[in-house]
This record gives sequence, C-alpha cells and structure tokens, in this order.
Amino acid sequence: MLSNFFYTFAVRILALKEMNKCLTMVAAAVLLMGSMVLTGCRKSNVAVAVSATDDTSQFVTLTDVVPDAILEIRYFGTYNFVGARIDGYEEPTALLTRQAADSLRAVSDDVKALGYRLKIYDAYRPQKGVDHFMRWGADIPDTLMKTYFYPDLDKKVLFPQEYICERSGHTRGSTLDLTLFDMATEKELDMGGTFDWFGPESHPDFCGNPETGEYTGDNSKSPKGRSITAQQFANRMILRQAMLRHGFKPFNTEWWHFTLKDEPFPDTYFTFPVKKLTSI
Repeated sequence: MLSNFFYTFAVRILALKEMNKCLTMVAAAVLLMGSMVLTGCRKSNVAVAVSATDDTSQFVTLTDVVPDAILEIRYFGTYNFVGARIDGYEEPTALLTRQAADSLRAVSDDVKALGYRLKIYDAYRPQKGVDHFMRWGADIPDTLMKTYFYPDLDKKVLFPQEYICERSGHTRGSTLDLTLFDMATEKELDMGGTFDWFGPESHPDFCGNPETGEYTGDNSKSPKGRSITAQQFANRMILRQAMLRHGFKPFNTEWWHFTLKDEPFPDTYFTFPVKKLTSI
C-alpha cells in the first residue's frame, strides 16, 4: 500500500516537471514571437529581436552638435498629417545618437559651403509617438489634414501601403527628416513637395533617377498627374548627395528621410520623450 503511494507520488512529480518544462518552452516562444517586429515600413522575412529602453546616455541634443541647424519640429505642433501635437514630443527640439549627430555636422559644413543650412523636421521619435500614429491611422473618420498631406489617398490604404507602421527607424535614434534652407533667399529650397506628403510624388525616383541625378520628367506614378521640375529634382539631389557623402542612407519612398548607415542601435527602440538633454 505504502509502495503504491510512493510510486503514484513519484509519477506525479515527474509529470509536473514535464509540464513545467513545456510551459517554459511555450513562454520562451511567446516572448520570441512578441519581439519579432518589422524594423521599418518595408516588409522583411527576417525576424529581429528588439529591445526598448529609456536610456538617453548615448544621445545628444542636435543643436548642441550642429548649431547652424534650423528646427521646425512638426510633431510638436499641429501642422502635421495628424493635426495635433504627437505624444512624446514635450519640447520643440531634436535628439540624435552621438554618431548620427557627428555625421550630420559634416553634412552641415558641406552644404553651408554651397549657401545652405539644414532644416530639421524630425529626428529621434519615441515609441509612444509611433503608437499615436497607429491610433490615428485606425481612426478612419479623422481626416482633418487630408487636404494638406494625403489628398490623393483614401485613409484606409495608409496601413496596407505602409505609410503608417508599428515600428519606425526614427525610434532607434539615428534617423532624421530634413530639407535645405537657402541662405540667399531665406526660404526653404524648393523640393517640389512638402514634408510628409503621402504619395509617389515624395519618392526619390519621382521624375528622375536618383542614382545618376538625371531628370526624366516621368510622372507616371502620380495618380493625379502631378509633377516636379528639373530644378526641384536637382534640389532634392543636392540634399541626397550631401547626406550620402557623410554616411547616411536614403529611404526609397521619402526624399527627406535618411538613416545613418552604421547606426549604433539597429535593434533598439527607445521610449524616452523628446526634450532637451543636458549639454555635452
């Protein structure tokens, strides 16, 4: 009788151990799946484990490194595709990783010699800002800024066509959106389209070949037959070539968007808010 009791007890202990082993394996699988995300709006078959952190130690306030930069932080204000200040933007400033800021300083020196200054629309973007975009994208009736930023698109296509994504390279800290400011005219250089315009007109290859700098005038991708001039295309190329010369890589759907090629945190998505950091 007693031996039967111990035998039954031992069997149950072994069963519990096996169950715990299975639960551990399941939990690990769930965590791994939870960490597999797209690293940008472009589709990828490679799963990447990412981490989130509020550590600011490797970031700088952009204007501390590039004092000539002009800031127009669109997501701190209301003139953006949402029409409201975006979550996580506590001050109208721009933050970047130290490495990206140092490379951008070289770009600034380069374009200043040509008579331009850099104008920054956005740099580091906290994950809560991206989450705000996701909520807005799901709110289909909210089309307050459609006339200004996506007049040719039905808002329902913004997710399928990957204008809005759950992860952004900006959140890794080495991506920024910018244009050129002409010091002679004291105006932005005419790029033939506004920052954050949702449509093929924003693509670097719209009306030309960005690899060769050749203007073709091919506007066939524009649903409304919009176009840009040879000069506007050339202006985009001035910005692009300066960024590429100093270690940045372009994005294939936005002429204003660049990421440091050797970004220091390719798998980390930061969560701290946008506000001025302690000077270096």
